[in-house]
Amino acid sequence: MIYRSLALIVLSAALAAGCSGTPSRTGAARTGGKVDESGVSALYARLDAAVKRFEAGAKIADGSDPALGQRESNAALDDLRTAALQCHAVNGCEEERFLSAFDGLLRRDTAVAPGTDTAVVDSQSPGAADDAVPGEASVIVADLPEAGRSITLLKGKPLADIIAMNGPVKAALEEWLSQYRPNLIQSWVNYQYLRYRMWPEYEKAGLPEALLFGMLAKESGGKVHAVSRSGASGPLQFMYATGTRFGLGTVDGFDQRFDPALSARANAAYLNEQLRIFNNDLELVVAAYNGGEGRMQRLAGGGGHFWDARVYAALSPETREYVPMVLAAAWLFMHPERYNLVFPRLDNKPGSIVLQEPISLSELSVCLGQEGASRDGWFRALRNMNAAFEPQQVLASGVRLEVPAVLEKGYAKSCVSGPWHTLAQDLHSAVAPVVASRVMNPPASQASAGRRYIVRKGDTLAAIARRHSCGATREIATLNRLRAPQYAIHPGQTLQIPQCSK
Repeated sequence: MIYRSLALIVLSAALAAGCSGTPSRTGAARTGGKVDESGVSALYARLDAAVKRFEAGAKIADGSDPALGQRESNAALDDLRTAALQCHAVNGCEEERFLSAFDGLLRRDTAVAPGTDTAVVDSQSPGAADDAVPGEASVIVADLPEAGRSITLLKGKPLADIIAMNGPVKAALEEWLSQYRPNLIQSWVNYQYLRYRMWPEYEKAGLPEALLFGMLAKESGGKVHAVSRSGASGPLQFMYATGTRFGLGTVDGFDQRFDPALSARANAAYLNEQLRIFNNDLELVVAAYNGGEGRMQRLAGGGGHFWDARVYAALSPETREYVPMVLAAAWLFMHPERYNLVFPRLDNKPGSIVLQEPISLSELSVCLGQEGASRDGWFRALRNMNAAFEPQQVLASGVRLEVPAVLEKGYAKSCVSGPWHTLAQDLHSAVAPVVASRVMNPPASQASAGRRYIVRKGDTLAAIARRHSCGATREIATLNRLRAPQYAIHPGQTLQIPQCSK
């Protein structure tokens, strides 16, 4: 099987030469351009298909038809190499995925090929493969140090060996396990129904799932439509400009920061970019996500670490609190049993329903009740899994909704006909009395620049901002003198809508 190992080495070297000869373009941040979604998806599909074809060819070569297996493996490698080189030119395509695939095939091939001259590949002594960190001795790591370290850190080295169990992290653990324990458990529940959308994006990018959960728990608690006072939005709380930088735009009026899969992909691309910049210092990368990469680069210039007194003291209180809370949540995700923490067991298998008649997500929440023994009902899961729809919006028959599979039978039983269906319709049709509210007149220059909007039942300020292409709720809140942090509004209220910048 030496030919396969040699082919992979040559392939790795070719990719290394291609990547080192031109500036990196991993992620939209490298050029500031828009992510080529269709191009990226097509290349990732080719990567997956090539890996599967190579593995199938390897089995054939080891068994019934070595010549056919060799042809299949070689064809797969050719396509993988072509796709990898094309990735470099497609905005938003992450080259780390191809490097990881090469590295994985190389290690897998050398591990199972009896008689292979391992000196050609690496210098590990017999038996060392079981304890080695995957990727540490690979040809790719040697030729591309930054990309190799990224693979090693994020896919090979356990996250538990990276997180410093110091005073701030221990204090954060206490917070999660005391006053914020309900928030942590609810974050876990919310994440379970989003996992099938978010985790694959992290996995493809070589990032640990625990880190995804830690950021999600701290940023939004797993509420897809969360919006901060500063306008950060979505499950991973992207600011509008940063989201745009990583391909999260507005499509048909929908702000893609609220899409769990796309936000996870953008978050992974951001973290991988910053890992390269900060030489895989995880704490500095997490701090950059919260406090801004420019500020962290200035503070950590010259090799400073997050916990260095000089760096730590110069951080804002928010960032000093944010980083250990993210790390602590990630740690608890990995080791709940060590802390008398029990995450609930859930049937989170995803499914879908096709609406048989018009209905809203709110009505579905009512008629489904606590189907499947859900303690808290299904509003949050339905809302998160169908982020493009407002909860009070009546959806047409024939619309396909993503739901937990456990609800598929419940929908037909309770939400198409029967008493709970009738109850949901009755409650949804109720209208509260409209009370005219006195709106203070805004400055003429601001009022003339926009238009008026009358608040409807179920509206939130964030939803109104998205509907009018506003980058932040604060633009509307400031114009209408709404008080933070709730920005309370009510049906019938008239709002002045500015000409919001996209």
